[in-house]
Order: sequence, then C-alpha cells, then structure tokens
Amino acid sequence: MVSILNMSDKHTNHVIKMMREFYASPAVATNGSEEIFASNVKNCIENNPYLEGYIFADKDIIMGYAMIAKSFSTEFGKPCIWIEDIYLKPEYCGKGIGSQFLSFIEQKYPNAILRLEVEEENKRAVHVYRKGGFEVMPYMEMKK
Repeated sequence: MVSILNMSDKHTNHVIKMMREFYASPAVATNGSEEIFASNVKNCIENNPYLEGYIFADKDIIMGYAMIAKSFSTEFGKPCIWIEDIYLKPEYCGKGIGSQFLSFIEQKYPNAILRLEVEEENKRAVHVYRKGGFEVMPYMEMKK
C-alpha cells in the first residue's frame, strides 16, 4: 500500500521536478514557473493554513504528490477543500493511488465540500474523479 505523507524539506527537489512535468503536460492549462513551484512547496512545508502538500511513497520511492487548498464555500455553506494538484509519475498511474488520496482527503475533512478542476481531455483523471463521486459543475470559473 502507498503511504500518503506530509510534504517536507527533504521532498522539495523531487516535488519541483514533478511539478515541472505536471505543468508541462496537457493535464494543466497553465505552465507555472520556477518561482510559483518554489513558492507552492515552501508554503506546503511551512504550515501555511491555506495549503497542504502530500507525497505518495512506497518506502523511499516517491511516486507522486498532491496539494490541497482550504477555503469556505458560501454556495454550499461549509468548508471547501480544493484539490489543486494530483500528480503521479506515469509508471504509477492506474494503480489506485489517486482514488486512495481522494478517500484520504474525504476522511480527513468529512464535513467539507471537495472541489477540483480537470481538463476534459484528461480522460483517466475524469474517470477517477467521477468514480469518486465528483460531478461536473454547470458553470464556468473566472479569474483575474
């Protein structure tokens, strides 16, 4: 079974390398930057109250990472957990790790609404999320 560990200093280089791969893939609409990657990891390991980072590992083998962001949803009247990143190295995809992580977050935050974004073309991820009970929202998201 895969261990889900809190991200720590010793994971920094591994996570940033995986972030480069993830953000360069068709699974993400933006490219990110070295500055953003470093900031994200730093905030995960420095106990930012809004961001948590996790590593998927089997003994000393790092298989992937995930990050969640915490907020409150006035739409649903409860805490909101945004699943920001879930990345698995290609050789570990399809082994149930994504589903294991979703269950882990559901158990850790049982009274929260879980939200995420996914590229429609990422059929494998869409399948995992639907299987986990996620539904497509009927509106677009905007940013500034």
